[in-house]
Amino acid sequence: MGFFTLLKKEVMRFWSVLGQTVTAPVITALLYLLVFAQALEGRASAYAGVSYTEFLVPGLIMMTVLQNSFANTSSSLVQSKVMGNLVFLQMAPLGPLEWFGAYVLAALTRAALVAVAMLLVTLPFVHLLPQQPLAMLAIFLLSSASLAVIGLIAGVLSQKFDHIAAFTNFFINPLSFLSGVFYSVHALPKFWYHASHANPFFYMIDGFRYGFFGKADVAIWQSLAWTGGFFLISSAICLWMLVTGYKMRR
Repeated sequence: MGFFTLLKKEVMRFWSVLGQTVTAPVITALLYLLVFAQALEGRASAYAGVSYTEFLVPGLIMMTVLQNSFANTSSSLVQSKVMGNLVFLQMAPLGPLEWFGAYVLAALTRAALVAVAMLLVTLPFVHLLPQQPLAMLAIFLLSSASLAVIGLIAGVLSQKFDHIAAFTNFFINPLSFLSGVFYSVHALPKFWYHASHANPFFYMIDGFRYGFFGKADVAIWQSLAWTGGFFLISSAICLWMLVTGYKMRR
């Protein structure tokens, strides 16, 4: 009962402001699509038989999903700290796994809404049908869950919204923009090509593209391995923080 109550509370938190939590990021991604598609359509290509706009849309969807998964958990936890109601959650009979599961599942719900909204608003530009739906679903779940967990870690470490902004500006946004959203890494100079392969966001976006086109810059097993490993490591760190009450009990 405690788990489902916390899950409902987290879903209702972002549902009550859908214009901010879903509509706004979708409009931002749509603006990226309009600018880059108009500027580079016909001038840049990535995969044979795939137009630049088709190449761009899955990357924009996943970038928006990653940013919103992080924002959902991190902002919720920091908001509870700032408003002083975190103590009521700590007094409730909730274990670390229930905290973890409720926050991550709520973020997955928001990520799914954002992804569906993105697919709908891009229909006038491209009609994408997944060629590898199972691979796409696996990458989507692992990627959005990973960023939800990173958001929880950031929320535990942060004491105010400025700290969350620092995480977003110096970690989430740079890794998102340098992950191959707007280009294929094969077009990069040698140094940046190899540097991109150390970016976990690259494998999330590349694996998601594979789900649509059946082709990608790296093998799908590499994307699944990197994303799954990133999720396991971040989850272990997050659960340790929740179990020990790190920066949460004072």
